[in-house]
Amino acid sequence: MTEEEKWAYLVELDEKLLRGGVTLSEWATFLIKDADLAFVSGAHLASIITGLAGVETHLRGEGGSSKKRLVDLIEESDLEDDLKQELHILREYRNEWVHVADPWEDDALLDSPEQHEAELEEMAKRCAVALRRTIYTNPWI
Repeated sequence: MTEEEKWAYLVELDEKLLRGGVTLSEWATFLIKDADLAFVSGAHLASIITGLAGVETHLRGEGGSSKKRLVDLIEESDLEDDLKQELHILREYRNEWVHVADPWEDDALLDSPEQHEAELEEMAKRCAVALRRTIYTNPWI
């Protein structure tokens, strides 16, 4: 997808998922904006990491404790079960990249970087959807 197509994808998600309006903290807004910019520019891993940071910040703003981990914030939220499951998949995927168990075991990354890039792009798309579903869960009308 081109940058223009990626912006159109994000706008289409907003139009499809937002019913009414939402109030977001400035912290969440900043993270969401950066996640979108990373997605559009092709920094898919950065988009996933920042998008999930936006989810975490939003869930804290919706009444979650500042001491709880993302896994707990997701579980204790009023999000739909399928969205919770998707957020856990994305969180675990992010953790594989953020907490690399053996940095020198990199043959798969070196042998097929295009496979990893394609996977990251798909997960970034999923994250963009999950992020929006999360922040648009309790709209005001």
